[in-house]
Amino acid sequence: MKQVVKIWILVAAMVMGGALPPQVMGDNTFATQWSAQAKSKKKSKKKTKKSKKSRKTDHHVASPLLSVPTIGRTTTVTTVVPQQNTNALLGVSIPKGLSNQVLNYQAIRVNFNPSLRIPNCVAYELTATMVSMADAPDHEVRKNYNYARDGKVKSCPENWEYRGSGYSRGHMAPAMDMRWDKTAMAQCFYMTNMCPQDTKLNNDHWRVLEEKVHRWAKRDKRLLIYTGPIMGKSPKKIGKDKQNIAVPDAFFKVVYAPEQGRAIAFIYPNQPCPGGIAKYAVTVAEVERRTGLTFSSAIPKRQCKVEDWE
Repeated sequence: MKQVVKIWILVAAMVMGGALPPQVMGDNTFATQWSAQAKSKKKSKKKTKKSKKSRKTDHHVASPLLSVPTIGRTTTVTTVVPQQNTNALLGVSIPKGLSNQVLNYQAIRVNFNPSLRIPNCVAYELTATMVSMADAPDHEVRKNYNYARDGKVKSCPENWEYRGSGYSRGHMAPAMDMRWDKTAMAQCFYMTNMCPQDTKLNNDHWRVLEEKVHRWAKRDKRLLIYTGPIMGKSPKKIGKDKQNIAVPDAFFKVVYAPEQGRAIAFIYPNQPCPGGIAKYAVTVAEVERRTGLTFSSAIPKRQCKVEDWE
């Protein structure tokens, strides 16, 4: 009877994975074997937990998302895993003699001018899917992102250099078009994507144009968008100490719908601009003439019909 009880106790201990009770320790050989097995199981469980924890840690370190800059500080943000946008139509020919550095971010291609410390042109593709994601309830929120210096670009301005200048940090690729992705959103807040822009223009009629382009992309399925400054001969300069950030005379935006085969452009002076978008509509050829830039030959250069877009 005692032997039967011992056997049942052994079975219970094996199922529960615990140590053997004192009353069954009489069988030293069997007890020793069971004790060794129990210890081996415990070590195996510890290793498994440690391995899972390690994998979680490694995944966190390898995350491609960017850290968000801290308000009130000069922050250098480094891209961890950039996905360069290689759409050939986004390429823009820069005139000879114009300082230019091409920066391929995940969603935008910046032609940055190291001498003027502003972009010559910013280009990106915007699809209906991106717009749907950007407008979804869980989209990235602008207030979670702040202006930051791109540490890879030597002449990139600091956030604080615009303070007290009377000009806004005007996005060339707007944040509303980048809300579909954390990295795209963070990179559009690089100072390489900014120009000194009249605050009222930035907040009012330029924003209205950006909102229309946003809606057009959803309707037309895919747009290619090019934005940048139009410079005067002797531009005003801002920037603490060095005073070497050029202020544009005006801004252009070129919009091309490849599926529909139509294009249109706009030029807004860098000042308050009352009136509807039709007042500022021009041909792509006019933007090329004013800037010296050359856009893809696939883009119709002589179209300027706002009614085709509204």
